[in-house]
Amino acid sequence: MLPVNGYALILICDSEREIDMKINRTAQLIYQSIYCALGLVAVVASFGIFDDYTMFRWDFYVHFTNLSNYFCIGIMLAQLIQTARKKEDSYITTAPVLKFIGVLAILLTFVVFNTLLAGAADRDPQLNWRIGSLLCHVFLPILFVGDWFLFRERGKVKWYYPIASAGFPLAYMTFIFIQAAILKFDTSILIPGTNTPLIYPYFFVNLETQGVAGVAKWAVLMFVAFMAVGFVFYGIDRLLKRKGNR
Repeated sequence: MLPVNGYALILICDSEREIDMKINRTAQLIYQSIYCALGLVAVVASFGIFDDYTMFRWDFYVHFTNLSNYFCIGIMLAQLIQTARKKEDSYITTAPVLKFIGVLAILLTFVVFNTLLAGAADRDPQLNWRIGSLLCHVFLPILFVGDWFLFRERGKVKWYYPIASAGFPLAYMTFIFIQAAILKFDTSILIPGTNTPLIYPYFFVNLETQGVAGVAKWAVLMFVAFMAVGFVFYGIDRLLKRKGNR
């Protein structure tokens, strides 16, 4: 039977191995390169290149899915550049608050699409199996959140990160209505493959079906949910930090 100090030594060694993996430059480069390569495919797919349309419109990029994925791809690309430039193993430190916001935004994309939107009555189920949809709604979100758990130093999330992150969905909804006003609230332009108006890409922002009160309710709900999940991740970060210090 191992003595107490031997057991403590095992815990210390396990903790050191975890830290070694987190700061391993080669592991970071491989992970980030895979993500960025898949992200490039997803961006190309969002242009409709792999589908039966090749329509490029400035006003097409109103989907939270697209914008949250572009945001995360930009952050990961910045991480890849930082990792490629550094000469030794170390933690990833690129834009920590933006990384945190990206984690929550892409997690929202993953959860909302796969629980509410993928099976919507007005959506063709075949759209869910297209390469762009699979990448943006499943694989890239999982990889981005996984990167946060795998390569970020614990205990670095600040208390105000969840509050700052809650502004992301509200900024998105503001953007949606500004664009809708620019397009004069024209609902005749539809999202390809659906009966959904382009200016209202999601049911919870549709003023015609939800009304002002309904949209406001969803906005408050998203704000509260975003902040709540943010504080859950804040707590997870603190918990993992304490676990690593044992």
